[in-house]
Amino acid sequence: MSRRLSALRASLARQEPVARVVVLRAPDRALVGRWMVIWPDRDPVGTLGVEAPLHEQAVHMAREALRRRRSTTVVLESNTGSPLELFVEVLGYSPTLLIVGAGHIAQPLADMGKRCDFRVVVVDDRPQFTSRERFPTADELIVAPFDEALGHFPFDLDTYVVLVTRGHRHDVDALLHVIQHPVAYVGMIGSRRRIRGVFQLLMAQGKLTDEQAARVHAPIGLDIGAETPAEIAVAVMAEIILVRRGGTGRPLSAVFWERTRRVHTWRGRREEGRRSVQ
Repeated sequence: MSRRLSALRASLARQEPVARVVVLRAPDRALVGRWMVIWPDRDPVGTLGVEAPLHEQAVHMAREALRRRRSTTVVLESNTGSPLELFVEVLGYSPTLLIVGAGHIAQPLADMGKRCDFRVVVVDDRPQFTSRERFPTADELIVAPFDEALGHFPFDLDTYVVLVTRGHRHDVDALLHVIQHPVAYVGMIGSRRRIRGVFQLLMAQGKLTDEQAARVHAPIGLDIGAETPAEIAVAVMAEIILVRRGGTGRPLSAVFWERTRRVHTWRGRREEGRRSVQ
């Protein structure tokens, strides 16, 4: 086994942040497919076979991708003027989905989170709700008062928090705990009117700043017309994936046809098709 592969596997086993940088296109075709391993705080292993300035740029771009926790493709200019295209694959981060509240939305959301490779943690102060029977796929179940559980939780930039407790008062109390930490995502359930009222009250009391309020996804989820608990869970998980991976949140079909500049033709044909089946 090569030193690169051994180092990469060891980091993945320890769930350490690590990036694999692969050459996709280069002035010298012999370099295509070469790769190296890069960490945020130690020397790289391997080489791309390029001159020192390009190597340093590649390391910098990889560490920036690690900081943003997002894989990316970058194009660098070589001395010959020909492009050097690299794929930076960010690995090793293990996101946590923290569901505060073990009610009817939490159950399908926990299942979806696990299927999307999140470490799922469910918190509630009611042992009859926070049970292994109701959450068979969750990695951890915490039965404790919300203040106590959140006061000891190890929040980080890979934590995605969903506030869906049985009462809005609990959601607000939990929000004031969570918003003090630099988490990746925090969402709170509630109607637009209720959310607006809560934010106005907390800001008037000096408990929530404009910057903190802007970080909260509330009402939670993407607007897909969800009604049932499972549908709401889909909307919430979709928004979390959008935040984590990036994207537009729009239908892929619309994005595709706009990029091919045939959207108006496509929309016209779609409307004709709809009318023909009515």
